[in-house]
Amino acid sequence: MASEITVAGAGVFGLACAWELVRRGARVRIFEAVRIGAGASGGHVGALAPHAPENWNAKKQVQLEALVAAAGWWAEVAAAGGVDPGYARTGRIQPVAEGAEARMAERIEAASAHWPAWAGMELTDAPQGVLVPASPSGRWLVDRLTARISPRRAGAALAAAIRARGGEIVEGEAAPDAPAIWATGVAGLTPFGGSGVKGQSALLAFSAPDQPQVFADGLHIVPHADGTVAIGSTSERDAMDTGTDAQLEALIDKARALCPALGDAPVVDRWAGIRPRAKSRAPLVGPWPGRPGHYVANGGFKIGLAMAPACAVLLADLILDGRDRIPEGFRVLEPKAGD
Repeated sequence: MASEITVAGAGVFGLACAWELVRRGARVRIFEAVRIGAGASGGHVGALAPHAPENWNAKKQVQLEALVAAAGWWAEVAAAGGVDPGYARTGRIQPVAEGAEARMAERIEAASAHWPAWAGMELTDAPQGVLVPASPSGRWLVDRLTARISPRRAGAALAAAIRARGGEIVEGEAAPDAPAIWATGVAGLTPFGGSGVKGQSALLAFSAPDQPQVFADGLHIVPHADGTVAIGSTSERDAMDTGTDAQLEALIDKARALCPALGDAPVVDRWAGIRPRAKSRAPLVGPWPGRPGHYVANGGFKIGLAMAPACAVLLADLILDGRDRIPEGFRVLEPKAGD
């Protein structure tokens, strides 16, 4: 084991890697050029939602394992540092389009084949909750696997746990160009042909802490434990600024129309940031080709909070124990000419 492992970046990927290392006894120092959660990890939504269970593959299997293990993993983080990350497995409601019942039945069958029995999907005509959107078919798809976490509180909880176990976090200073785990978000994807996608989200003051989250018309509506509901997010491929604009206001209006209970809920915060999207759409995890001692943990586009713990375990297994369990689709490859 190295005398000290350096991690570059204190977003959820970097912090998760650092925590997994320190909980196994490694000494870790994190360098963060700005502040904890300054990039894509500083948003609001925190939907730990599974991929659709059809067309099962290695990425979906890793995400499933992460979602199943999340309750215990985040509970250990909270116990170590004394900060609650806002995790809860509250489930999800999705309205079903007219004529889509047969497709949903296939989805339910796929879930029963791959998910634990307790987590399965089902169709209902009487969903529970105060944030139930209208359904064109009069049916809703519900599942018990989906969970939520507060992104900013998750970062604070990980930082507290790392420090409590003796790890060091240096904010306002970029990592030296030396062997490290590089978890630097969109800037760190450039060598591998990745890109940034702007996202905008909002936080509304509405207390529904134990209610299921909603996914409807491409929009996540996620109740959090602190008396807020997160709304998000946009996906803007051609914008790289971090300012909120009319697209977010349209998103808020859509959320109020979908869930009328939110109609008078005031907006307490707005956010915009650039999320790292790997070319493969899967996270990038593992050795940096051609740079001995350098590793990459990046590219958790839309699924970073769900996948970070799993990716951290894969990387810690490799670095500390020499066990390489990284799926082929996650491996870091040098981009080809023209990428």
